[in-house]
Amino acid sequence: MDGREIDLGGGYSAWPIPIQTYRDACARLEDQIFGGNSLYAFGPETKAPPPLGETFAWGIYASGELIGWSFAHQKDERTVDMADTGILPEHQGRGLYTRLLPHLLDAFRAAGYTLVQSHHRATNNAVIVPKLHAGFFIQGLNLYEGGLNVALTLSLDDTYREAMHVRSGFQAARGEVARRLGLPSTPQAQKTAPSAVPMPECQGDDTDLGGGYVLRPVAYATYYDIYTQLEDAVYSSVSLNWPTPPRLESPEYPQYTWLIGHQNEVVGWHYSRQWDARTAYMVNTALLPAHRGRGLYSRVLPPVLRTLQTQGYDLVRSHHHATNNAVLIPKLRAGFRLQGLQVDDHGVMAVLMLGFGTLYRDYMDVRSGLKQPEGEVARALGISRKP
Repeated sequence: MDGREIDLGGGYSAWPIPIQTYRDACARLEDQIFGGNSLYAFGPETKAPPPLGETFAWGIYASGELIGWSFAHQKDERTVDMADTGILPEHQGRGLYTRLLPHLLDAFRAAGYTLVQSHHRATNNAVIVPKLHAGFFIQGLNLYEGGLNVALTLSLDDTYREAMHVRSGFQAARGEVARRLGLPSTPQAQKTAPSAVPMPECQGDDTDLGGGYVLRPVAYATYYDIYTQLEDAVYSSVSLNWPTPPRLESPEYPQYTWLIGHQNEVVGWHYSRQWDARTAYMVNTALLPAHRGRGLYSRVLPPVLRTLQTQGYDLVRSHHHATNNAVLIPKLRAGFRLQGLQVDDHGVMAVLMLGFGTLYRDYMDVRSGLKQPEGEVARALGISRKP
């Protein structure tokens, strides 16, 4: 690691520091940065820590004053662990972590690592979102002394990155990825451009999504007819094909369906339904490939969520392939929190949950260990904190 200063803009900079400087900074500032978290207090150490291997420590500075740090160390022959990053609260929310991250990853790449791992409290979207945006994937959840922990991994090897997509069911195994996984290579499906489907009449008012796009409420039967026409053009994921049809009828529940239109043609859809007495489930959102990457998903979310809230739901859940960052990022930015991983017909799925009120959002932060229980959430949990 060289000693060059990293200009982070806005009067901020970062540069490599000795590990003892990092440790001294932790001892001096960590209560100010992490003091609101919940962490289990172990007794005295009984074993010496294992050797760290190669270490990377950076100080983050504002006008020459140290206001944070990032520390990483070698985990094994391929992996570096981003163990600890902290920034004083008055300097948070300014994009510092997002601007520093590419420089750190460049250093790990130059040092010869293949994988970069990090662990964060599962509701800490302020860190998880920039990590996913940089290409990290959700790898797991576990309970540890700090609460509910999410494990993230970035592959600096494109083949391994594609293999994670295969593991999640987001795409099929082909070529070198299939060889390395020991799987047969799936032939590339020849997809023809779908026939244009005109927008049907609506069952309410259109919502203008900008750029010539509209969100139109329609009957479930109308949505499902179009879904069956266009689904092959939309999905490349690998789901379980059941050999027989279901033996039971689907339960009856309220359903909410919209089509996304452009120039009076259908380019996508959204389907939600009731999950339980408090919860709506966002089942399915899709866009034709030519209309992706334009921020449409982020613009569809607010009107859909407003409708679900006005229908009386307190919570909204959704399930997505664990490596589908294109959807996970806007969901987390909208306030959803990672709640679990599950394997279902479609693969390894991340479970997200949104609470419309502050109570459930605070509750999720308490469960993850990100916050101490205070105020309304403390009362709801029956926790009386001593003055």
